[in-house]
Amino acid sequence: MTEINFGATRRTILTAGVTAGAAAVLLPAPPALAGTPSKALPTDPFTLGVASGDPDHDGFVIWTRLAPQPLAEDGMGGMPNRSFTVHWEVAEDDRFHRIVRRGASPAVRQWGHSVHVELAGLRPNREYWYRFRVERYLSPAGRTRTAPHPSSLVPSLAMAFASCSQYEHGYFTAYRRLAEDHPDLVLHLGDYQYEYKAGDYVAPGGNPRDHQGPETETLANYRQRHAQYKADPDLQAAHAVAPWVVVWDDHEVDNNWADEVPERPDIPQPNFLARRTAAFRAYYENMPLRRTSVPRGIDLQLYRRVRWGALVNFHMLDTRQYRDDQACGDGSKVCPEAAAPERTITGAAQERWLLDGMRRSGTRWDVLGQQVFFAQRDTLDGPDKRLSMDAWDGYSANRRRVTQGWIDAGVRNPVVLTGDVHTHWAADVKLDFDDPAAPVVGSELVCSSITSGGDGADSDPADNATVKLNPHVKFYNAQRGYVRTTITPELLTADFRVVPVVSAPGAAAHTRATFVIEDRVPGVHQTYDRPRDN
Repeated sequence: MTEINFGATRRTILTAGVTAGAAAVLLPAPPALAGTPSKALPTDPFTLGVASGDPDHDGFVIWTRLAPQPLAEDGMGGMPNRSFTVHWEVAEDDRFHRIVRRGASPAVRQWGHSVHVELAGLRPNREYWYRFRVERYLSPAGRTRTAPHPSSLVPSLAMAFASCSQYEHGYFTAYRRLAEDHPDLVLHLGDYQYEYKAGDYVAPGGNPRDHQGPETETLANYRQRHAQYKADPDLQAAHAVAPWVVVWDDHEVDNNWADEVPERPDIPQPNFLARRTAAFRAYYENMPLRRTSVPRGIDLQLYRRVRWGALVNFHMLDTRQYRDDQACGDGSKVCPEAAAPERTITGAAQERWLLDGMRRSGTRWDVLGQQVFFAQRDTLDGPDKRLSMDAWDGYSANRRRVTQGWIDAGVRNPVVLTGDVHTHWAADVKLDFDDPAAPVVGSELVCSSITSGGDGADSDPADNATVKLNPHVKFYNAQRGYVRTTITPELLTADFRVVPVVSAPGAAAHTRATFVIEDRVPGVHQTYDRPRDN
C-alpha cells in the first residue's frame, strides 16, 4: 500500500490508509455531526505520552490518546467534537533515519480519541522507536522491541514488574527508576489507577497530592482519572522505555469487586454493571492492548500469553472478572468455606486455557503474571488458619488444580508473579502447604506498590510475624518499589528495588534484597540481604 509522508495532505491520508504490516484498530465511529465546524487543535494534544505493549516476534501495539486538556471533567481531554487523523512512524533508530513503517489512523471521539496500531512483519528480537503526529504537533518518541522468534533460546531477558500506584499516596519515583534500568519488558499486575475521590483513601502521614473529580463511576470519570495518571511524567518515562504487558486488579473498577458483585453487596448498587462497562472501556482506551481486548459491554478479554522466544512464556491472568464472590464476607478470617472444591478465582474457561497453555508451552520458564497472593499466608498462630479471602487462599481448590496442572504438565520452571499487597515478598510454592514435608513445586515473587500505602518502612524480614508462621515465605519488606529481574536459561534473578520515600519526589532507588531461582530447582534462594545502590 502507499506509504504516507508526515508532510502529506489530508486528502492523501484518507486515500492511502496504513502501510502493509500494520493495522489500526478500527472501532465503530459515531455518525458525523451535520454542520460541525472543523476546529484545529488549540494546544499540544500529546499530554498523556505514548506507550507500546503486547510484543510478538514480529510486532507490537503502539498507543497514544489525544488530550490537550487532560483533566477536563467530561473526560474528553479538551478535544473538539470530531475525529482526527493521527500519523505514526516506526523506525530502527531513535533519530528516525531508518523508518520501517509509517501510516495514519483515526482518533475518534467515541473511543476517547485513543489510537491503537498493531504492527506486524517486523524483525524478531529488535529494538524499534515510534512516534505520532497530528496537525502540527509531534509526540515524544517511545522505545519498544519485538520478542524473539518462538524457537530462539535467547541468552537473557531484562523484565521488571510493578503494581499498585495510588496517585494520591505519593510521587511515581519508582516508575522513573524502573525506566532508568532500561528493561526489555515491563509487566504491570494491576491497580494501575484508583477509584477514590480526594480524601477518601489517605496514606499514613497524609496524601501529598489529590485526585481530580469524584469517585469513578461513569465513563467520563474513568477517562479523567486515567488521564490524570497518564499525565504524570514519571509514568510516561516508564511507558516510553519498553513495551508493557498489563492486567488489571480491583481498583481499576472498584475495591475487591468479584465478577458482577461490587465490594459491598450489602449496599445496593443497581448501576454496578454500567460502572464495570465504563471502567472496562476506559481501561482499553488508555492501554496498549490488541484488538482482542476491545470491550464488549461488561466483558473484556484480558487473559492472554506473551511468549519471549523459547526462554519464557508469560501467562497473564485475570483474577477479577470471572471469580466467585469472596467467601465469608471477604477480609482475613478463619473460613472453611474458602476450601470448597467448586470455588474459583479464574473461572472454568480461564483455568482450562491456563492448564492447556502450560502443557503446550515448552519454554524454559513459565511465568504466571497475576494479581493476588498465590502461596498460603496464614496470619493466626494456632491450629486454625486465618487467611485472606481475596487471595488464592480464598480459592484454595482452584490453586491446587493449577499447581497440580503444572506438575502434571512437567513444567520445567513455574514462577508466579504477584502484586496487590503493597509489600515485597518471596515464597516457595507447595502443593500442600499444611504438610511441612511436602516438596517445593514452584516459586512466587511479589512486588510492593509504586506508591500505595505511602512511604512505608524497612524492617528485618525475620521479625515479621507472617514469615515466622509460614516457613515457605522467605522475604518481606514494606517499602515502596518494584522488582527487576534478569532471566537466562539457567537462572532467574530478582532484585527487590525500593525507594525510601514517595511523599516527596526524586528519591534514589536501591536493591533491598536479591533472590534467585535456578533452572529445574523450584523455590526461591536469597543471595543478597543488605541494601545496595545498583
